Amino acid sequence: MNAVKIREDFPALKNNPRLVYFDNACMPLRPKQVIDKLNEYYNEYPACAGRSMHGLGKKVTDEVEDARNIIKKFIGCPRNGEIVFTKNATEAINLVAYSLQPKKVMTTDKEHNSNLLPWQRFAHLTLKSNTDNTFNLEEFEKVLKKEKPDLIAMVHTSNLDGYTIPAKEIIKIAHKNGSLVLLDGAQSVPHKEIDVGSLDVDFLAFSGHKMLGPTGIGCLYAKKELLEKMKPFMLGGETVIDSTYDSYTKETIINRRFEAGLQHYAGIIGLGEAARYLMKIGRANIEKHEITLNKRLTEGLKDVVQIIGPKDPELRGGIFSFIIPGLDHHEAAIMLDQGHNIAVRSGAHCVHSWFNAHNIQGCIRASLYLYNTQEEIDKFIEAVKELKKLAK
Repeated sequence: MNAVKIREDFPALKNNPRLVYFDNACMPLRPKQVIDKLNEYYNEYPACAGRSMHGLGKKVTDEVEDARNIIKKFIGCPRNGEIVFTKNATEAINLVAYSLQPKKVMTTDKEHNSNLLPWQRFAHLTLKSNTDNTFNLEEFEKVLKKEKPDLIAMVHTSNLDGYTIPAKEIIKIAHKNGSLVLLDGAQSVPHKEIDVGSLDVDFLAFSGHKMLGPTGIGCLYAKKELLEKMKPFMLGGETVIDSTYDSYTKETIINRRFEAGLQHYAGIIGLGEAARYLMKIGRANIEKHEITLNKRLTEGLKDVVQIIGPKDPELRGGIFSFIIPGLDHHEAAIMLDQGHNIAVRSGAHCVHSWFNAHNIQGCIRASLYLYNTQEEIDKFIEAVKELKKLAK
């Protein structure tokens, strides 16, 4: 994979040639292919899908369903009718929460607020990680057998430290014990090969803006038999095929029952193009590239900063979260930006619960992606070493 060549596809990098962009876990940049696809919709066929009989309407409908099929292939979805377009991963998770109504839910101690807050109105329990933030499979099985939750809702790859849980083993154990499994794939789907059929996961939520796609679009994968049992928490246009003043007939295409009202057609079409772009490069190549960069980064800073998560960079993918003792994380991020043109994220990263439990105010997170280079890593290492000298 040629990161330097890939950079040519990203206008933001061309327009900001000195920028080192390490805030990809929050939101990566967009390639021109996705931007062009968005413009294509607005310039050539800016109409409604699934409603109008005219040519523009048919074109939008075809493009939306083409995007759905691309996403289906992108995550290894084995059947039709299992892809629901949502606003983002947050909405996808809330859709499951309100439509499934589980009695008891198990989460981990490293959940993003999007996969923590929706479950707090149900009976819920939190599985603690090992001291190095890795997953404790033995403890999981023990708690699962004792508590018997209806649903396991877990972050697949953590936005806090980049660690990926052993999902296949977790799902196998959960199903053996009668629990369904939802994976928050916001940080895994853009960076590694995902095959929901092979995993046998029941639900997978992810966002377009994390995978080079537009903002305001996301997906829920759900097994068809579960969608059939779930009651939509939003109703309106496109969710029914007929109605009277006091009754309605549900849409026969099951996944569309959960796509109420006018959809973000440009976003859906752009998301399909983003998935096509990532498949062309290959997420296995992206994952390997990120780990290579993280190894270099870890080697350069392991004796300079306090790293959050496993020590082995191969277990942290493309995320390098750290603390510079004696230096405020927000101040450090500002200095990296203003003094070195390096964009990182600082704060609690929507994982406030973990930081509060560990009495830590926040950290700095450098997150890598397909267009980052070794030269940028070296620049970052030197910049952080300079900041270290300012620590009290």
